[in-house]
Amino acid sequence: MATHLYKTSTPSTRNRTIDRKSNPRNHLIYGQHHCGKGRNGRGIITARHRGGGHKRLYRKIDFRRNEKDISGRIVTIEYDPNRNASICLIHYGDGEKRYILHPRGAIIGDTIVSGTEVPIAMGNALALTDMPLGTAIHNIEITVGKGGQLARAGGTVAKLIAKEGKSATLRLPSGEVRLISKNCLATVGQVSNVGAKLKSLGRAGSKCWLGKRPVVRGVVMNPVDHPHGGGEGKAPIGKKKPVTPWGHPTLGRRSRKRKKYSDTFILRRRK
Repeated sequence: MATHLYKTSTPSTRNRTIDRKSNPRNHLIYGQHHCGKGRNGRGIITARHRGGGHKRLYRKIDFRRNEKDISGRIVTIEYDPNRNASICLIHYGDGEKRYILHPRGAIIGDTIVSGTEVPIAMGNALALTDMPLGTAIHNIEITVGKGGQLARAGGTVAKLIAKEGKSATLRLPSGEVRLISKNCLATVGQVSNVGAKLKSLGRAGSKCWLGKRPVVRGVVMNPVDHPHGGGEGKAPIGKKKPVTPWGHPTLGRRSRKRKKYSDTFILRRRK
């Protein structure tokens, strides 16, 4: 998949980059319904700053990697509008065709495989118990057989740092260190599109194409819309600490539930 860099013909095209689109396979896509403008069944906005945007077709991604011990070949590297990572089409030896997350550095023609006794090579999927310490991995399962849920965004990578008993210790992209069952599956390597966060949209309309409506500061709103709003001229927020539109403290306060089920598996919290 190629990235197009615009020439600076107008201010909106300066430093603007886009990913070239591709034609997905018909049997691996389906339409999806988007709630209009973030409203619930009563028509009340429950998720702000949503609306508009281009139509998208969902690509069926194989997060389970359950084609065991059957080698597959990378045929295409494609753009996916539903994520900031690239995807690649795999043709397996038994005729099966599936999309997977594109591992960084993999090229068209490379071979991948999933199973128990497979080499530690980029794009191969195997259980954590079969990996050596220090392996860089992505698309990691939390529950055995459920499919990868961790380290799936563009450029993310986790690291296997220890194995003891029935558990393996991972360092996740957020800096969190946690325990996961050694029987869980993971893919070797890093997710592609490392520069996803460095991408420049170039103009405000490009944000609207993604289905994201404009965002403004609370201090420029009216008091009915935000606790920071109101006042004459350029007024301060009028509170000891910044708050959300619903009055809860913000900008640094931890919002994770105190007694969450996964607390026992977290050895070190994220930064």
